[in-house]
Amino acid sequence: MGELFGLEFMQHALIAAVLVGLAAPSVGVFLVQRRMSLIGDGMGHVALAGVAIGLLTGQEPVLTALLLTVAGAVAIELIRIAGRASADIALAVMFYGGMALGVVLISKSSASSPANLTAYLFGSILTTSRTDIVVFAVLAVIVLAVTTVLRQRLFAVANDPEYARTIGLPVTALNLVLAVLTAVTVVTAMRVVGLLLISALMILPNATGQVLGRSFRSAVRWAVLVGVVCSVGGVVGSYYASTPSGGTIVLAAIVVYLAAVVGGAIRARVGARRHRAAESHEHEHGPGCGHPAVRHGNHVDYLHDGHLHAAHEGHYDEHRPPVEAGDDRSDALTREPR
Repeated sequence: MGELFGLEFMQHALIAAVLVGLAAPSVGVFLVQRRMSLIGDGMGHVALAGVAIGLLTGQEPVLTALLLTVAGAVAIELIRIAGRASADIALAVMFYGGMALGVVLISKSSASSPANLTAYLFGSILTTSRTDIVVFAVLAVIVLAVTTVLRQRLFAVANDPEYARTIGLPVTALNLVLAVLTAVTVVTAMRVVGLLLISALMILPNATGQVLGRSFRSAVRWAVLVGVVCSVGGVVGSYYASTPSGGTIVLAAIVVYLAAVVGGAIRARVGARRHRAAESHEHEHGPGCGHPAVRHGNHVDYLHDGHLHAAHEGHYDEHRPPVEAGDDRSDALTREPR
């Protein structure tokens, strides 16, 4: 492992993975809220045309891809806002036209090769240069800063745009900001997971966060954590397994998501069994029932045969017993009711 981190190209790859792991879920969470999970794929098609223009003209492909993708993102949002019947067709023409144009222009570029095209489509993080790292770092910082400052406003617009408009939020402007952030994230991640897989890294960690988190804020934290862990773990795994980094990262994110879903289902089933066991309790607890009463938050539990029972909607829930058997101190319990 020490040898791995001693290689300069692996250092660049790991830095890029961390940057993308932070930025992609931070933007993807709002796309999930707006039910636009696949918009990253479409912008990836447009970004490919930008890459091709850079290769054909001798310019930096990352910068030309950024300019064209941002322009495409604004156009997509304006078409969506117009809400015309032909909007879906217009978007399809833009997405698939971008892919087709990219393939044709790359084939005409003297600096391109089939391997070059594959690197942008599926990622080639091990070829990330120092210049790429600087550009990616700047873009990732911009994405994180904007999503942090505008998080509440973006959340409000994503969940209920009509309500957001009635309270005075600039809905159109915020939607355009989110579209641009999505474009920037696509360009930032194209060398890490590839233009065809970037949408997965924006969506899958957030799907996992929704399973593990109990609030929007905690779900975002889980999503960012999963994004970073899967990105770094996928890069390390791809190095030892000699597999493409982009596909390895996405597969890692899928495994984590499935594990979260299965674990949540098991936890829910165990909780349901405990709840049914509590509901079958026959003894009626109350003042003068003969069992010690223990104050627990905003209610009272009763200690019975080493268990704590609390009245709840016509049945009894079972809570954690006190620190010592027979201890009825109110500070012996700090856990909230299940």
